[in-house]
Amino acid sequence: MSALRIAALLTLTTTAALSLSACAPGAGAKWAANGHAADVPAATPTGKAVSCIPITAIRESRVRDDWTIDFRTGGDTWYRSSLPYRCSNLGFERAFSYSTSLSQLCNVDIITVFRNGGGPTGPLGSCGLGMFQPVKLAKDTKK
Repeated sequence: MSALRIAALLTLTTTAALSLSACAPGAGAKWAANGHAADVPAATPTGKAVSCIPITAIRESRVRDDWTIDFRTGGDTWYRSSLPYRCSNLGFERAFSYSTSLSQLCNVDIITVFRNGGGPTGPLGSCGLGMFQPVKLAKDTKK
């Protein structure tokens, strides 16, 4: 298989996996005008932030608000990516995709927010990721 085909397959697989893993909108979430949700679980850093995480290690993603995405890798290891700029509609839609030619998701990569549910489909905008900070999450009330 060519590298381009593998990248395309990874992109399609990743798009589906991340969109499905983030399907439940934050019912009852309290939102500030700046896109921060009041119910984002606290995160205690457990090591040094890294610029990339392997795509094959990502088991789950949880969009917390317009600024924050938590990624779970093998076991119960979580990485929090705090976006450098607000990603409008991310916290509401909780669905995104990304495309990369590498086997890693990195802080220089761009995510694209997609509508999650009724109405016209298609991308709503794109945003850059932040560094991936390994964290221990406080008890998470949103599943």
